[in-house]
Amino acid sequence: MEEQTFSAGPVSEPNAPEIPAEAPPENVLVATGLKKTFRLSSKQRKIEKTPLKEKIAVNGLSFSARKGEIYGLLGPNGAGKTTTLRMLATLIRPDEGDALINGFSIVHQPDKVRSQIGFLTSELKPDEFFTPSYTFDFFSELQNIPTQVRDERKAMLFSRFGIDKFAETKISDLSTGMKQKTSIAISLVHDPEFVIFDEPTNGLDVLTAKSVTDFLVELKNRGKTILLSTHIFSLVEKICDRAGIIIDGKMAAEDTVAALTKEKNLEEVFFDIYAAAKGGKEI
Repeated sequence: MEEQTFSAGPVSEPNAPEIPAEAPPENVLVATGLKKTFRLSSKQRKIEKTPLKEKIAVNGLSFSARKGEIYGLLGPNGAGKTTTLRMLATLIRPDEGDALINGFSIVHQPDKVRSQIGFLTSELKPDEFFTPSYTFDFFSELQNIPTQVRDERKAMLFSRFGIDKFAETKISDLSTGMKQKTSIAISLVHDPEFVIFDEPTNGLDVLTAKSVTDFLVELKNRGKTILLSTHIFSLVEKICDRAGIIIDGKMAAEDTVAALTKEKNLEEVFFDIYAAAKGGKEI
């Protein structure tokens, strides 16, 4: 009998699926076909100089954000950025479409979504009558955070942002920067995996703004996913992994920041995309 020889390489079955060398990044957010329409009052129609009684704020928007990345959302005023963030935060319900955050639907499982996210926007401010410490404890209780965990987390966040010196000061007596830092700490009471920040550095001095953006990078390095809406192109270029440009409620461009800025800086890319979307019209 002839001796059989075998290859030293792995034996694969004929119909076995090919295993990728590296698993693709996990999508923490998957938004599909989001649409939101608002009715316009007569005053709003006059301001916007339109006869239309409704405005489509977000129109079939789809995009995703991956685990451990900062995703930048760019667009002119009225493009639909804030409406998008409010839908993802389950503050308003989309007319059409849905989004999954860690597998939970913003339409069908809003309570589950809220346990997964932190949300910071200038439109939502902590009650200025209370102190940072009391407010942090209050929101921790709403999230059912154990007392020891709450105290450790508060100590870490308050120390990180220098809030500890003002922990028992009424929020109304804090500086603009310290109020913003307090809001950030409160949005993170439950150590969320997905964090939504709407203009987190708006109105801050350069030192405070840097401490906030440095912290965003720290969160990313801890494996958190951050969705960042901002008008500051240099900030997106500096800390974001990918970016999407929204115009008239639609995704006009989306790619890695490195790919978007391969030939021009992000500001020039944005204006080119805007002009193309508007048929050559300048901002």
